[in-house]
Amino acid sequence: MPLDYLLKGLIIGFSIAAPVGPIGVLTIKRTLAEGRLSGFVTGMGAAMADTVYGFIAGFGLTVISAFLLTQAFWIKLIGGLFLLFLGVKSFISKPASNAAKLDSKGLFSNFVSTFFLTLTSPVTILSFVAIFAGLGLGTTKTDYTSSLSLVFGIFLGSALWWLILSSVVGFFQTKITPERLVWINRLSGLILLSFGLLALYSCLDIKN
Repeated sequence: MPLDYLLKGLIIGFSIAAPVGPIGVLTIKRTLAEGRLSGFVTGMGAAMADTVYGFIAGFGLTVISAFLLTQAFWIKLIGGLFLLFLGVKSFISKPASNAAKLDSKGLFSNFVSTFFLTLTSPVTILSFVAIFAGLGLGTTKTDYTSSLSLVFGIFLGSALWWLILSSVVGFFQTKITPERLVWINRLSGLILLSFGLLALYSCLDIKN
């Protein structure tokens, strides 16, 4: 039984992380600008946020999941504004002339910012709500071993995707010149801004 939940969680974690959304764009940008480690740590912030939602699903915390749904407007508003901030910052930022030196503060900032962004992302919330409904998670009781296996599987699946993405993108890092990086910054900034505007627009549907 725990093995079944582990595999199920791994598939859930990988499938939710894999679609190229704002977190994927941010991970690619940081991998190209700062290196594979920075990109991977950025993705791990998303993986940890996915694990939080997996914990909610795995342990059947229906009260918390219901609270997230009732506060959908504010969650989308905060997430949308944060996406706009990241988009503007990315668009106007200039690439470093030398490879960035990664320190603990920079890596920690990358991790925390992505963790917050994923935790407040409407896409993440809606994805897990769909999983709750489709698999009955959060509404049925399971033993602690199975629940822990599910949560750990979600973490592994999400982390696996970010490791693959940062590694593949890292191979192209030496081929990216500062001039090309400027356009990558602008393109990623526009994409992040688009996601932010869509998140804010979705708030109107909730209000109406």
